[in-house]
Amino acid sequence: METKISIGSPYPLGATYDGEGVNFALFSEHAEAVELYLYDSSDEHEIAKFKLTEKTHQVWHIYVAGIKPGQLYGYRVNGPYDPAQGHRFNPHKLLIDPYAKAISGTVKWNDALFAYNIGDDDLSIDTTDSAPFVPKSVVTDDKFDWGNDNPPRIPMHQSVIYEAHVKGFTAMHPDIPEEIRGSYAAMAHPVAINYLKELGVTAVELLPIHHFLTDRHLKDKGLANYWGYNSIGFFAPDVRYSASGTHGQQVFEFKEMVKALHAAGIEVILDVVYNHTGEGNEMGPTLSFRGIDNASYYRLAEDPRYYMDFTGTGNTLNSRQPNVLRLIMDSLRYWVQEMHVDGFRFDLASALARELHDVDKLSSFFDVIHQDPVISQVKLIAEPWDIGEGGYQVGEFPPGWAEWNGKYRDCIRDYWIGADSMIAEFANRLTGSSDLYRGDNRTPSASVNFITAHDGFTLHDLVSYNDKHNEANGEDNNDGESHNRSWNCGAEGPTDDPAVNSLREKQKRNMLVTLFLSQGVPMLVAGDEQGRTQQGNNNAYCQDNEISWLDWNKADSTLLDFTKKLIHFRRDHPIFCRRKWFQGLPIRGAGVDDIVWFLPDASEMDDHHWQEDYARSLAVFLNGAGIRSVDTDGKKIVDANFYLLFNAHWEDVTYKLPSENYGTSWCKILDTNNDTIEDFGQFAAGDTVLAPSRSILLFQSK
Repeated sequence: METKISIGSPYPLGATYDGEGVNFALFSEHAEAVELYLYDSSDEHEIAKFKLTEKTHQVWHIYVAGIKPGQLYGYRVNGPYDPAQGHRFNPHKLLIDPYAKAISGTVKWNDALFAYNIGDDDLSIDTTDSAPFVPKSVVTDDKFDWGNDNPPRIPMHQSVIYEAHVKGFTAMHPDIPEEIRGSYAAMAHPVAINYLKELGVTAVELLPIHHFLTDRHLKDKGLANYWGYNSIGFFAPDVRYSASGTHGQQVFEFKEMVKALHAAGIEVILDVVYNHTGEGNEMGPTLSFRGIDNASYYRLAEDPRYYMDFTGTGNTLNSRQPNVLRLIMDSLRYWVQEMHVDGFRFDLASALARELHDVDKLSSFFDVIHQDPVISQVKLIAEPWDIGEGGYQVGEFPPGWAEWNGKYRDCIRDYWIGADSMIAEFANRLTGSSDLYRGDNRTPSASVNFITAHDGFTLHDLVSYNDKHNEANGEDNNDGESHNRSWNCGAEGPTDDPAVNSLREKQKRNMLVTLFLSQGVPMLVAGDEQGRTQQGNNNAYCQDNEISWLDWNKADSTLLDFTKKLIHFRRDHPIFCRRKWFQGLPIRGAGVDDIVWFLPDASEMDDHHWQEDYARSLAVFLNGAGIRSVDTDGKKIVDANFYLLFNAHWEDVTYKLPSENYGTSWCKILDTNNDTIEDFGQFAAGDTVLAPSRSILLFQSK
């Protein structure tokens, strides 16, 4: 292959096509030599190699004329192989470009992928060429016709998030062409988009789509890393979800998906994993970062042969290092500016905020995010914990961030299974968790409320199993959370008992109604609205099969219809998605005009009532004239008045509706003893109503 080369430029990093050739730039502070290798389209034959002789600001660079999009390439990086000093250079290992915008395939597991001799410790060096087993980086062309694409920019307090897996959502959909099921193209198919619109969600939060690695031990068991929390390419949409090709077509297909979702008014949020990479600990493979500059990319222990691990995966990316922080920021900006995504959910975000050992709200990661004119303007959601000491940081992230509210999940589960708990916490969670977020000038939308997530039981399994059943994972049921705050309603797993099944359906409705009538941002897991089961598996990370996929032919149409009506009801009533806090702190007390809490006899709750252990029922009045916000035209937002009865007790409770001061007549519009949302009858102020065991009643003023 005859090509003309020149010194090129250190920026932008990665492979940049300009219409005539490609500029290659690779950061490595400690490397002594870098070579660029080009491969033919079959991914089997090396067709050229070039030594990068220029190094500017720790970036090695070269320009190669005549190269076009679709070109496959990789790097070999030379330097000391000295694990005791944190260096693991090995030029026999072909390396993926950290800035690759597409990756041609997946890893083919072989001992050659390891920089040391398998069977020895990691201090030995292996000289086998790994190129045949490493997927190649791909030169891409950023040109794409976005047309009139505009981000929906849905206000956070009006958002309804749908957590979905690209493959699992459509892999079994009978109305989507079989050849594209499980792909970005399937997610963009009119059938899929119409379903999301009818459901009423405003955003899809996609489980990791950054190119990721399936660990060797899973592959050997015939399993897969289905969830994808094992990134190896932070700019590359994973090729496994591409129905159109592997040499850059996946980028085009992803953009088409975003464009189609935006046209339907649906935002795209990416679940991103910048806390670690798929290379694991010191015994892991050398695929990219480790071989390019191990001492720069990773947080090393006091003994630099080993890695600091705040993630449970063997390593932690060194976000304190400026060039690593730049990698993260460049990746985020790329997904916003070039791929048009609308936000990010950061996996194990506490790990990114660790300056030395402690999680630091003022860390450089937050500072850089806050000042960035692009990233600071999209939705930022933290999973506010990692596995390290002090890693549980719910409520501790700075303004501008929303958080997965793990305390909401735990409290709502405890309440509906009848666990001993304080009713005051339930009231806090229902009203936006002001105890967690109000003190730092944040709003109720800082709380992303969820009862289930990809990790754990589905909603159906939460009411069907007391214990996890993860035998299919091949770890003797030792993996996954053992304390699930679940209740099987009287039988473990599937049953023909009509009383048990009826109670399970009511418990699902109770949890869904609580979720969608709580202040904050509700997140629904794909399939929960259909009654999807994982057969009691609460850690289906390795199940790329029917255990994890949505089975559209078995969807519970009654539950689905109820959920649709519930979501649209929330969106139609601003009182359930307030932008501002309820008046006063605490949220309870006399003289508060926007929210009042009641006892069964219609008297207002006093402070001492909130201190009673194990209370399981309460009523709350929401004043539609007390929202204290204006719309985009500056007009005051008003809504109807609502009266909510929550009874998690195993016995019925009789309630008296409040006096005429709060409403002269009421219509019962929701009763979780029924599977629909409709007019269940008229009531007057002071009337007595029965709140059956384990149920919610909702009244609207007339």
